[in-house]
Amino acid sequence: MGEIVLVSGENSSGKSRFAEGLAATFSGERYYIATMVAKTLENERRIRRHRRQREGLGFITLEIPYRIEGAAVPIGALVLLEDVSNLLANTIFERGSDENEVYRGICTLADRCGLLIAVTISGLCPDGYTGETATYIHSLNLLNRMLFNRAEAVVEMRENISEWQKGGAYALDKLVLGGPVHL
Repeated sequence: MGEIVLVSGENSSGKSRFAEGLAATFSGERYYIATMVAKTLENERRIRRHRRQREGLGFITLEIPYRIEGAAVPIGALVLLEDVSNLLANTIFERGSDENEVYRGICTLADRCGLLIAVTISGLCPDGYTGETATYIHSLNLLNRMLFNRAEAVVEMRENISEWQKGGAYALDKLVLGGPVHL
């Protein structure tokens, strides 16, 4: 079974850069699954920024907005999933499904990978929201808890500072993708 490292934090907390830097410490092919669908100018801006940010890091990029379990990645590969919150939104709003489908897809992919680094938004509160927005936030919080429980290591990002919530950096030394990690 492949390992999951969960990298969470609020928007613009540094979680993507941290996850990309972590992935870059491992040797071998690195796959980047991009889940955002550009529906607004802000989405397009974020996609361009993330593409520039990962230039030169050796990622093979796959744009998959949902059903990531079918991603064309080799057994034992390193995969960076960017990001869980977009994947869930796509699944709920475009496919009418829920966090359980997304969780199963992530676990299926992780079981094929040597390491899956999953990036997600955390810290959202449904208070003050109604309808589908409140439902989405509730579903994201549930999915994040399920992933936290499944993950070998979890790091929370706050203002570009990492705080290990589970496993710690030492847990990464046990992974089979090219030896010790030095962060």
